Amino acid sequence: MTARLDERGEAGQVGGVEAVIFGVLILVMGTLVIANAWGVIDAKLAAAAAAREAARAYVESPDASSAGALAEAAAAEAMTGHGRSADRLDLTLVSGGFARCSRVVFEARYPVPLISIPVLGRAGTGFVARARHSEVVDPYRRSLPGGASCATG
Repeated sequence: MTARLDERGEAGQVGGVEAVIFGVLILVMGTLVIANAWGVIDAKLAAAAAAREAARAYVESPDASSAGALAEAAAAEAMTGHGRSADRLDLTLVSGGFARCSRVVFEARYPVPLISIPVLGRAGTGFVARARHSEVVDPYRRSLPGGASCATG
């Protein structure tokens, strides 16, 4: 005698649904953690590009009065090029100045939220991606006064 499908009971049909829900929850949370880790790495790369471009623009600027503004503009352009908001960038001239042989060091800091969900937005203070870059002002530059003491040797 064979049993028909409709004669069997439905006992045990609900068992295991919580495991499926838990598995989906783990998958979603794991995806968010990986996406946030990538967001931190991407922000670090963007901050490094901003610090590098700021230092280059500073040492290649035509005069001391426009060096700071050109550095900030270059850093902002680098951040927008990486798809990040330039308004959240904190750029600091750590050391150096606009003089022959001066080593100029810029630090870029960019806050990364704790969690970022595309539809819901950002939440939490999270991390701060930091990067530093240094450049040396050209010792043979025509527009700067003084001698090239670092270029002797």
